[in-house]
Order: sequence, then C-alpha cells, then structure tokens
Amino acid sequence: MSLLAGLLVALFVLGLREAGLLEPLELQLYDWLVRSRPEPVGPDPRLALIAITEEDIDNQGGQYPISDATLVTALDRLIQQHPRAIGLDIYRNYQVPPGRREELEGLLAKNRHIITVMRVGGLHVRGVPPPSVLEGTEQVGFSDVLVDDDGIIRRALLYLESNGQVVTAFGMRLAQLYLKAEGISPQPDPSDPGKLRLGPTTLEPFQASDGGYIRADARGYQILLNFKGGGVEPATFSLTALLSGQVAPDVIRDKVVLIGVRADSVPDDIYTPYGYMRGVTLHGQIVSQLLRAALDGDAPIATASELQEILYTLLWGLLGGAFGLWGRSSGRFALGIAGGLVLLGLTVFFAFWQDWWIPSVPPALAWVLSASLVTASALNQERKERAVLMRLFSRYVSPEVAKAIWQQRDQFLEGGRPRPQKMIVTVLFTDLKGYTSAAEKMDPRALMDWMNSYVETMAQAVMRHGGVIDDYAGDGIKANFGAPLPRSTDQAISQDAVNAVSCALVMEREWRQLNERWQAQGLPTVGMRIGIGTGEVIAGSLGSPERLKYTTVGDTVNIAARLGSHDMDQLAPASQADQCRILIDEATLQFLGGRFETQLIGEMSLKGKEHPLITYRVLGRVED
Repeated sequence: MSLLAGLLVALFVLGLREAGLLEPLELQLYDWLVRSRPEPVGPDPRLALIAITEEDIDNQGGQYPISDATLVTALDRLIQQHPRAIGLDIYRNYQVPPGRREELEGLLAKNRHIITVMRVGGLHVRGVPPPSVLEGTEQVGFSDVLVDDDGIIRRALLYLESNGQVVTAFGMRLAQLYLKAEGISPQPDPSDPGKLRLGPTTLEPFQASDGGYIRADARGYQILLNFKGGGVEPATFSLTALLSGQVAPDVIRDKVVLIGVRADSVPDDIYTPYGYMRGVTLHGQIVSQLLRAALDGDAPIATASELQEILYTLLWGLLGGAFGLWGRSSGRFALGIAGGLVLLGLTVFFAFWQDWWIPSVPPALAWVLSASLVTASALNQERKERAVLMRLFSRYVSPEVAKAIWQQRDQFLEGGRPRPQKMIVTVLFTDLKGYTSAAEKMDPRALMDWMNSYVETMAQAVMRHGGVIDDYAGDGIKANFGAPLPRSTDQAISQDAVNAVSCALVMEREWRQLNERWQAQGLPTVGMRIGIGTGEVIAGSLGSPERLKYTTVGDTVNIAARLGSHDMDQLAPASQADQCRILIDEATLQFLGGRFETQLIGEMSLKGKEHPLITYRVLGRVED
C-alpha cells in the first residue's frame, strides 16, 4: 500500500511537471549548478576581445555608432596582426560618416575571415540586415538569442531557418573559421546524420523537454550553454588601445577576435546564469564552447530522455513511500527526509560536474510528498491502533506491559483489532465467599465503595505482576498471565505461572488487610477463593468496534473459573468463613519449579468436567 501511495504521489508530481509548474525552480537550480563548478585556471587562450567602452566613445567625440573611418582603421590594425577570425558584433547596414562606405565594404569583402552580424528577428523583434556587400555570403552570422521566460539565456542557436533558407549563427561562423585551420569542419554524426559533429564531439540538439524544460522553443539547431569559464574574462582590450598600437601582435595572432560594445550608454543587456553579461561576451562564450567541443572533446551538457526522467521521478516516489513506513517518529522522519534530499542533491551535483543535467525538483518533491503522505497515514493508523489497544488494555495492565503490547503490535493486530491466537496462558479467577449476604445489608453507595476498594486493590496486584485484567464479574476478577503477547519458550510460560501464583499470595495478604479494615469500620467481611489454571486458550477480541473486549476462552479458562468458585467449605471448617484459599491445577504446578509450598487436595469433580481434576492448594512460598 505504501508503494502504491508513493507511485500515485510521483504521478501527481509528474503532472505538475508536465503543466510547467516546476520549470522555474528547476531552471534556477540549473543556474546554481552552472555557477557551482570550479572555474578554469585562466581565460580561453583562443579568444580576444576588443571592447568599445564609454571612454572609447568619448575619444571619438561622443559619437556612437563609431564612424566608418574609425572602424576601417581598427579592422586594418587587427588584420595586420593575423587573427584567424574577426567577429564584428556591430550592426553595419548603414553608413556612419566620416569615412566612405565603399572603403568599409571593400575591406569586408576582401577579408573573408571577417564575420559580421545580422538579426533574423521575429514576431516582436525587428530584423537587422547585414552589410549589403556581404548579404548571402558566409561572412554573415545571426546574433539572435533565445531568452527563457525568466529573462535568462541558457541555450545557443547554431542554425536557424529563415525565409526558406538555413542561416548560421555568428558564434558558429567564427568557430568554423578557427577550426578550418585545424582541419575540422562540421560533419553529420555517423550514427545519426541528423546530428552535428565537430571533431570528436557530437553536439546533441536541444529538445523541447530536455532537462528541466517543458515544451520549450526548440526551433532550429540548439545546444545547452554550459558557460564553462563564464566568470573568467577573455583577454580584453579597449578600442583606444588597439588604435594607439598598445595591443601586442601575439595577443591577436591565430585567435578569434570579437569587436563589440560594452559601454553602459549603449543598451546590449542580457542575463545568464552568471548574471548580467554583454552581447559580445555571450558570443565569446558560444565560440569558446564550440572550440572546446571540437579540440578538447568537451561535449555540451547532456540530458536523459524524457522516459528516463519519468522513471527516475517514479523511483524516488516509491522510495519515499517505502521510507514512510519506517520514519514514524519525528526524529527519524526529519533525518530520513534530509538524508534523502542530500543523496539526491549530491547525485545531481556530481552528475552536473560530469556534464549531465539530471532534474532534481520532481524527484525531490516526489520523495518528500510520498514519504510525508505515507508517514502521516501510518501515524494515523497507529493512532487508531493505539486507541484500540488502550481502550482494551490501558486500564488493566501495567505501563511496561502496555509498552510491550504497543511495540509488538504488528504481530498482535489484524484489521485494526487483536488477532485471534492460540497461546499458553495462566488464568486466575477470584471469587468472594459471603458476598451475597454482605451486599444485602448495605445501601448502594456503601456497597459500591466497599466493592471498589476490593477491586482496585486486587487489580493493582495483578498489574504489578504483569497480568492483564480480563473481566470484572460481580464479585469476581478474571486475569490472564501470558496474554496478549504469546510466549515462545517454556521459561516464559513458567514465569507466567509463577507470576500468577505470586499475585494470588499478594492478593491473600491484601485481602486480610481489607477484612481487618472493614471489620474496624463495622463493614461485612468475606472469604476469598482463587483458582489458577495453565494451558492452551484462544485469545482475541469480542464485541463491536465501539465496544471491544479482549478475552480468553477455552478449557483452561473453565478450569480456573471452576477452581475459583469451588465451595471452600469442602476444604475447611465452616467456622473459618473469612479464610482465603488458592487452588491450582496440575499443569500449573509443573511450571512452578518447586518455588511454592503446595498441598495435594486430590481428585476433584468440577462442574462441567467429565473427568476428575487433580488439584493442589498453594500454602505459600518455600522460602517463607
């Protein structure tokens, strides 16, 4: 039942996930995982950045965009230092004087390793064309980025279909130029031609429900950005430093150089797991990731299939359901829940360090909810069982026996009530001689006070000796020693018989003291008869759920009852009406181990018994 509950809870959590309610939290955890990894020792040595700062704009007379003349000069300086690729992350679809447009376009067309940006645009974003001289060439890459609903960029578009044609991303163009010198070009994966391969690495295309995403925009060919080194800046120089010759040639040679704006007055704000970042820096991240994949075998972040993620969540739901049965105490529950979450967190954490993104919110939620539900259900069931047990036993057993009953309730209860069982029990009955005549002489209140003093005294004796009060019948008490928890050894059965006889001797002593007190108060005195029998009984509960009664039935019970009610006048002179007499059967004697002084009475014919019963009278303890 607990596993079924865990399964249902896991299915409920999967429903929440499918509705997209867990995606925001999952993506926040993804951002934390990205930031938690150790940073590289230094920046990517294959990249350099020329940043147009606020100071650069001031040096250009406060003009932005920078003029065509300044841009031509900057590009000339870079070309002379022989970079493998130059990425111009500045829209240049119009003339910016001073300078001649033709000169800039000629420079761009002549140098095939210069890549410029365009923007494809979309429903709410206006497209921006590339420089007209480069339109339709491989020197153009789009700069469009995918922004999640929370405003954060976590994915990179490599290819996109626009107006019936496939266009390539700005970062992908730059990476291709760099890799061309290494003899590497994009290839279809041998095992799946629909996937792109760079060097030894297959770039798995992002799917709409990868990782923590649900029905994300998966158009084009996308990969998850891992932002390795996202907190480390590449080698960066200002435009003024480049124009003034302060950038050493070896800083630029054979590298990918990106030119972009980082001035605060020019809006180019984007947000990543590392927080605020400028567009040119993001493109540098994309280029770096592609180069690492092709040259270092550093694959993008991988994700499990949707089926595997579902099964993983179901597993944690089942584990939570199984744990719920164990974590019934608040301490164990808190420790177990925390331990499970720590294990889950460590699994997700170390998997991410190995470039695997395992969703953590659905399994964590399934674990906590299923464990909580099953624990709450188990505690509620325990409360009901405890109520049943306490209703049956709390007033008639010692705290130690009540605790033992509760600890062993799993083998004792069935269907919310005590399970019928065969067991060896020692049964004790008491009966008062002279009760009827005494009751006729007292008013009701005095009679009840008189009887309660007797019953309370005898019940305390029973509980002190580990017995269970079974019933009060008029002037008699029935007690069981060895129930409700079955005894499994002869030693335990023997101890029950010893406890019952010891209890009877204490009852005798208490009875004498009661008689002395009653006599002093002018109240009637009575004699007492005790019968004890040991043997097999059937123990269980009788009655409706509202009025259950735990009792024992069987021949042993009948023997003890007959011994307890047997007329003591057959054993002692009638003048000793106040005497107490304890009778036991032969089975009880065999378990006493010679601890008590007994007197053989002989064979006695008891009512309801076909054959005479050998009976003994208990006189006291041997040591006494």
